[in-house]
Formats: sequence, structure tokens, C-alpha cells
Amino acid sequence: MEQRKQKLKEILKKTGALKFGEFKLSSGKKSDYYIDIKKASTFPEFIKLIGKEISEKLEDADRLAGVALGGIPLVVSASIYSKKPYIMIRKQKKEYGTKERIEGEFNPNDDVVMIEDVTTTGNSLLNAIKIIREQNVEIKKSIVVVDRGEGAKELLKKHGVELIPIFESKDLVKDGGN
Repeated sequence: MEQRKQKLKEILKKTGALKFGEFKLSSGKKSDYYIDIKKASTFPEFIKLIGKEISEKLEDADRLAGVALGGIPLVVSASIYSKKPYIMIRKQKKEYGTKERIEGEFNPNDDVVMIEDVTTTGNSLLNAIKIIREQNVEIKKSIVVVDRGEGAKELLKKHGVELIPIFESKDLVKDGGN
């Protein structure tokens, strides 16, 4: 597993997913680095390895959930390796067709693990969790590729969700990403 994580780290650097400069995050915060998991997810080697890594952390989940856009390729890959079905959460309700925010089948009382690309404060992830919980579906765990260490873990814990990061951002950005 450590060897796989090292390879994932190398791919993040090689694909340009780890960027340095001035960035505004979805939380509104400013940062001198940006981790673009969506970019890395377009590379088959990354998506294969990350799916395997995530699938080994799923334990007794009935179903997986991914948040559009960054969580979708991750949840698909983890679903393939774990053989667990998944649902997709839209950030906003569709205004056409079925007008659903959740795509895919689920059962009330399912134990669902949420999968996301990057967390900062945890607010976006918590909003997605609330959407699922409104359907009487339980989420006790969320797996994230990178936690920026800016409060997401603590926020989610207050809401009964354990955040399990594959990487902490400090481990990826120390020494300028080298």
C-alpha cells in the first residue's frame, strides 16, 4: 500500500495536478498551492491506483457516493474494485428531466461512504452528505484523496462523519512538492 501511495504521489506531480502560485479555493480562501485531482483523474494510471487505494478502505459499506465533478471518476474506479454500487450527487438540482440531485439507486438505511477529491473546510462535502441524509441514508465515513488540513476533519466529526484522507496536503506540498 505504501508503494502505491508513493506512485500516486509521483503521478500527481508528473501530471501537473500539484500547482504553486496564487489560487482562490471553493471555500473562498486564498492559497499558494492548488491540488487538481480532476486533472490527475484524466490519467488511467492514476484512476486505477486511486480506485484500488480507496476500495481497500471501504469495509462494510453498502454503497458509495461521489460528488460531481471531482468525486465521480474516483467513485467509479472504487466501485469497480470493490464491486459496490454507487450514487452520484449533483451540486445543484437539475431543472430538466427527472430534476434529481442524486443519480443512482439506493435504499433507505444503506451505509454509504462518500468519496471526494479534496477537502479544505469541509462545507461542500457536508452539504452533499446532508442531501443524502435527507433520503434516510446514513453516511458515517468519507474518503478523500487530499485533506488540506483546514478544518474539514473537525467539522465532519461534529456531524458524525469520519474523514479518511489518502494524503494530507502538507505531505504533498512540503519542499515545493519535491
